[in-house]
Amino acid sequence: MTTTGTAPPTRGEGIDPRLRNLAVVVVLGAIMTVLDSTIVNVAITSLGQDFGTSLSTIQWVVTGYTLALSMAIPMTAWSVRRFGTRTMWLVSLALFISGSLLCGLAWSVPALIAFRVLQGLGGGMLMPVGQTMLVQEAGPDRMGRVMSIISVPAMLAPVLGPLLGGVIVDNLSWRWMFFVNVPFCAVALLAALRMLPRDGERSADARLDVVGMLLLSPGLAALVYALSAAGNGESLTGGRFLSAAIAGGVLVVAFAVHAFRKGDDALIALRRLGTRAFTAATGGFFLYSAAVFGVMILIPLFAGIVRGESALDAGWLLAPMGIGAMITMAVSGRLADHFGGRWFAIGGILCVLAGTVALTALSPDTGRGLIMGAMFVIGLGHGMIAPCLMAMVYQGLPREAVPGATTGANILIRVGSSFGTALTAVVLQIGIRDEIPGASGNLDEAAAHRTADTPALLTNAFTETFWWAAAILLLCLIPILAVPRRPKQTPLTKP
Repeated sequence: MTTTGTAPPTRGEGIDPRLRNLAVVVVLGAIMTVLDSTIVNVAITSLGQDFGTSLSTIQWVVTGYTLALSMAIPMTAWSVRRFGTRTMWLVSLALFISGSLLCGLAWSVPALIAFRVLQGLGGGMLMPVGQTMLVQEAGPDRMGRVMSIISVPAMLAPVLGPLLGGVIVDNLSWRWMFFVNVPFCAVALLAALRMLPRDGERSADARLDVVGMLLLSPGLAALVYALSAAGNGESLTGGRFLSAAIAGGVLVVAFAVHAFRKGDDALIALRRLGTRAFTAATGGFFLYSAAVFGVMILIPLFAGIVRGESALDAGWLLAPMGIGAMITMAVSGRLADHFGGRWFAIGGILCVLAGTVALTALSPDTGRGLIMGAMFVIGLGHGMIAPCLMAMVYQGLPREAVPGATTGANILIRVGSSFGTALTAVVLQIGIRDEIPGASGNLDEAAAHRTADTPALLTNAFTETFWWAAAILLLCLIPILAVPRRPKQTPLTKP
């Protein structure tokens, strides 16, 4: 392996121009790919009507993208070692731009689904490759600040995605949801070509762990499919859910056994990642992602089903979360670098918990101000949690372990958010069946059988589901408390 580059920064050093340029490129490239995870959700009905197909079929426009993301992420660590971070960033961004353009030109549902898969393959690697570049450049003493930068696109997605999607669906063709990606990502591509340094670390003899890839990628795809099926109303005892969940679980366990045997040559070097900080931080992030994504799914559903508001109106209810997060993100990363991130993350969890508990008091007539205030408080907590937990993931890891750590963390966060979405849908459906006798749990069906008591009964189902999210947030505290108090001062460079 050939190595070039600068020495790691010393403690107290700020964000230098080289790191700032790198951060600009990463945010520019990642923001539209992350937005695309949520922007399409509000257009599912419009897509189904335009193509004259069923909801179960058009839902694959979302599911296909998610599955492709899950299958692409495990390739990140090997591709970075073999071809370099700059090369893989450019390739991933080019794939995403191509997929976006083709989606906008799609002439049929199968074509649209296929092009969404292409989009997902590019988008799945962009965020972990970007994280790898920033982490390796920043060094251990600026990790919190760098994670604050990385968290910006992830924070904007659930807030701006529904808003932007609502505006486009209400005023333009759905095709512009994909066309809008092209100019933004083209600017990011030009910025990358101009500002990213040439790859200094490559390993020409890096070998792809084919067995690991054949186990992990389909395994993750099967698990995400099972979670998606549960979220779309499939019974937990149904054939599709059970077969996908069992197959996915067996493949992922088989991969774990294979990876520990293969050591550093595995697709993800699990042996190297078995540190207390990595295990505890990723465990906390998994549970937190499940809880917060559940809350962000419930708010638009409550607005649309119980209150009868439009997609754009529902999207506005989420906007204060982004504002709150931006306020705390501006300082949490820098403070975490100086004092450690564990207690800031715990404070953030308690803040998100307070906002979630406030949502358990909703009624059909609750003013928008209370909901938006609760989401603002949740955002304040989120801005403290996300950068601190991501910084703790890399605590004590050597530089060569960064790609594998980034891949593993992204996989757990992705599966955690999918798990939270599915669990939320299942709990909500059970709540609706309990509150409305004879209802199947289908939201549209429940809303169609309107009586004087229906809004209150539906609200009860939503508030019960918010309590589940609050319980998961409490569980987050257990792994976060297990993170070591002080970072191990192992530099992120090759010894």
